[in-house]
Amino acid sequence: MKPTVKPKNPNFSSGPCSKFPGYCVDELRGTPLGRSHRSAIGKAKLAESIDKTKQILGLPADYRLGIVPASDTGAFEMAMWSLLGPRGVDVFVWESFSKGWSVDITQQLKLENVRVFKAEYGQLPDLSDADFNNDVVFTWNGTTSGVKVPNGDWIPDDRAGLTLCDATSAIFAMDLPYEKLDVITYSWQKVLGGEAAHGVLILSPRAVERLLSYDPPWPMPKIFRMKKGDGLNEGIFKGSTINTPSMLANEDYLAALRWVESVGGLAGLMKRSDANLAVWERFVAAHSWIDFLAEKPETRSNTSVCLKLGLPADKVKQLVQLLDSEGVAYDCGSYRDAPPGLRFWCGATVEASDLEAVTAWLEWAYNEVK
Repeated sequence: MKPTVKPKNPNFSSGPCSKFPGYCVDELRGTPLGRSHRSAIGKAKLAESIDKTKQILGLPADYRLGIVPASDTGAFEMAMWSLLGPRGVDVFVWESFSKGWSVDITQQLKLENVRVFKAEYGQLPDLSDADFNNDVVFTWNGTTSGVKVPNGDWIPDDRAGLTLCDATSAIFAMDLPYEKLDVITYSWQKVLGGEAAHGVLILSPRAVERLLSYDPPWPMPKIFRMKKGDGLNEGIFKGSTINTPSMLANEDYLAALRWVESVGGLAGLMKRSDANLAVWERFVAAHSWIDFLAEKPETRSNTSVCLKLGLPADKVKQLVQLLDSEGVAYDCGSYRDAPPGLRFWCGATVEASDLEAVTAWLEWAYNEVK
């Protein structure tokens, strides 16, 4: 029968992701609107975001964190354009965004001595193939495949090259071994449900050393330049951004960070995401017509949960449209390059009770269209 209980929040997009429970625009009342981001109050607000983020994540004291333009894409390309070149590069590809990084490396930067390790959607490449005399480039969580790196055991502490990790749909939801990651990037719009267009770049001391000792042979766009004279542009990591940020979006990010503190910090966020994944694990176990796209349980994402159905592509599309028209699940179709199926965002800003409600609607919709 058609369910009667709808999710209170039907927003399951994988980016921009759902706002945190109880969110209200009144959270933005402290925004210094109409003020320069380089004014004392503007820099103080940006520095607050940087300092609070480092505290919540528990980053090592010698890691630098800066707010940069163009979301996670800008942050990761900023790192690749600035750091890659002195060593060979190993790139691991198993979904759309990691494929994009491999294209940047091979076709835009046109680096030599590049090895690309690929796996199909639902699978993970053999990470033991990495040569850590090279720089190693990978996403921690495949946002479009629902496949994550299970741990950092494959990364040695005594590596010669750098590790560049796109962590945009993993950080704040998964336990990342910071000491094994030299570059970490993410955007505000993912696990914290912030606004789009701003990225965060985190550098280890080893990454900073590379940055200061290496000058890439290609032209460097202004928004990628992290050096000032012979040294690091320290202002980036203290609140003086390269280009003009949105102070309104920054205030929104600060509101999300305050919410994080109210739910138990980083541990609380990971607990919420794990509980959301558990809803799907119970549902999949009880129904033969649905399964995770991730083939191995240890690689299942607890944020971008991707599911495959026993339906042809046109029926899957009908199902997604039906859920949308009923107002119970928005933006839950699989990514355009992924196999036909569903993708439900299950990061910490999503309530498990809403996922419990939507599974009943999913079962009803499946029976309607099959």
